[in-house]
Amino acid sequence: MWNEPTPKQLAKLPKLHETGNTPTEEIIIYLHFFIGGSDWYVSEFDGKDRFFGYVVLNNDYQNAEWGYFSLSELKLISVNGIEIDNDLHWEPCEAGKVENIMRK
Repeated sequence: MWNEPTPKQLAKLPKLHETGNTPTEEIIIYLHFFIGGSDWYVSEFDGKDRFFGYVVLNNDYQNAEWGYFSLSELKLISVNGIEIDNDLHWEPCEAGKVENIMRK
């Protein structure tokens, strides 16, 4: 994985289920991972390995969804030697302001 998130970045994330009562458009997306046409938007973290967020695989916005995924699994993904990247330019923002989330 390129630019693995730091412990400091991960410590800022809400714990799993903390944003469960927040309207979808207002959920803060703290991290963005990407490779090719796939994006993982992180809103919560269990403090160990598991994230909750929004995932778009292979530009398939019709089947994109909120769900769980793990940091360890993301680290294993490689396409023709290219690894997933943690977006260093990502600024935390509400899900309603993320075009890929609101396309559905």
